[in-house]
Amino acid sequence: MQQIPIYLITGFLEGGKTTFLSDVLTGGDFDDGQCGLLILCEEGEEEYDEKMLAEMNISVITVEEEAEFHVDFLKMCLKHYRPKRIFIEMNGMWDCKWLFGNEMPYELDIAQVITVVDGSTFSVYLNNMRSILSNLFLYTEMVVFNRCTEEMELQSFRRTVRGLNPRAMVYFEDEEGEPIDPGMDQPPYDLNADVIQIEDIDYGLWYLDAFEAQDRYTGKKVRFRAKVMKNRHFPDGVFVPGRNAMTCCADDIRFVGYICKSAFADQLKSRQWIWLTATVKYEFVKDYGEVGPVLYGETYELTGPPDEDLVYFN
Repeated sequence: MQQIPIYLITGFLEGGKTTFLSDVLTGGDFDDGQCGLLILCEEGEEEYDEKMLAEMNISVITVEEEAEFHVDFLKMCLKHYRPKRIFIEMNGMWDCKWLFGNEMPYELDIAQVITVVDGSTFSVYLNNMRSILSNLFLYTEMVVFNRCTEEMELQSFRRTVRGLNPRAMVYFEDEEGEPIDPGMDQPPYDLNADVIQIEDIDYGLWYLDAFEAQDRYTGKKVRFRAKVMKNRHFPDGVFVPGRNAMTCCADDIRFVGYICKSAFADQLKSRQWIWLTATVKYEFVKDYGEVGPVLYGETYELTGPPDEDLVYFN
């Protein structure tokens, strides 16, 4: 049986979700007349064009409370509306992790997750609601910051998202919906050096940049301080050098690093601190789910931890 795709648009109230989804629905990709269902988990000032939705054969249902939004509710929607696709305008304050769990009806498939963020209020939310932002970005494939200006710290916005979800694509729009390209961060280290020296304070920037800017690092040698992480499931000659990173709050500390292949891997022990010199290549890695950085270790030196163990992505 062909699964029914769910297109999930999430974000905070008045963040621009309705405008974004309205533009998507009128863009021509969903005008084939197939039965659709739009589930609204909150209602802001902007409203959908009911006549347009009716012409597109899209029914609308509103959910008032988080407790009403659950697996049985979705099963009821399938039985009553028999949709061929579902659009959900999600309340960004609700916990929607269950949508990605095993309890979801087998007929449904999360086809796309897009997070819409008001750039003018993002810093306020970041300072006061970091853990909720963490949930927002965890499963998203695309983050669209709207109402942005070039004076905003857009690179910092991008680092915050990528720190939580390295695979998320990040886009910026101004008040008129026109794209803004903030360009790539210029790293504070010398990309033209024979060996690129990554200082402790710059590890987080390098970690994110190496995933996104392959042309900068392919075939380059880097040197940085890292904690060794090994696992009995790793193949021989493989370890992960990295650091503990805090992206949103103290409860969100995790180890971040890239796979390293080397002849000296078996000499290392977990939790050792080393200065590693390695060549960066890009290969498909199952654990990444895509092509990403793979380090080929050349030399190492034992050392102690840095003055500040944690890496911060914002």
